[in-house]
Amino acid sequence: MKIKKITSDRNEIAIVKSSGHRESENFDMEDKRRKYAVLFRGINAGGKNIVKMNDLKQFLLGLELQNVQTYIQSGNAVLESDLDETALQDKIHDGFIGRFGFESGVIIRNIEEMRALIGQLPFTRDEIAAAEAADSQVEHLYVYFLDSPPEQIRIDLICEGDDGPDRLSAGKRELYLLCHQSVRKSKLAVRMSKTFDMATGRNWKSVCKLYQMMAGIPVSCTV
Repeated sequence: MKIKKITSDRNEIAIVKSSGHRESENFDMEDKRRKYAVLFRGINAGGKNIVKMNDLKQFLLGLELQNVQTYIQSGNAVLESDLDETALQDKIHDGFIGRFGFESGVIIRNIEEMRALIGQLPFTRDEIAAAEAADSQVEHLYVYFLDSPPEQIRIDLICEGDDGPDRLSAGKRELYLLCHQSVRKSKLAVRMSKTFDMATGRNWKSVCKLYQMMAGIPVSCTV
């Protein structure tokens, strides 16, 4: 078993890969395609803006994107393209409106960015364990994806006066949220969603699964 450790100053994430496989994120120099995660905002939420994942996959294939896979109903896909992030985002965003008749925010991350944001998880094992001990029936760790780096002044305003146990921390173009109860009960989550209204959130399991799909081999993100 080969173990690749990704470290940060607060935590260490071990990404475990099955032996006998080459690192699939290494590109052939002759192949200009890059691997991307595509996150759609606000689809299949509360019975509104319904999009079947097979329809989403066929839409992306129709844009001549390669190796398209979708993941669960919240609107996630991994794919390959020779376009850069901005061009890919515009192509998917504009095409989505024409195909489905409503607008969905589109966030793009490449495989290196996904690997980095997993490795830079700002919460310690003890902090995560304490949150999980408060309620074992819900998800506690979330990543909210943004188009641009979050401004510290806005984060300070979200956290101002909050004396609860939940934690919010900024990444490069992400916000990490650690909740002690359901995210629906988190005051920080409510404030954050109002302040960064174009963000789209995914729980930690989904983030790790998307990276696994991009890497193309079994990957287990352990905190």
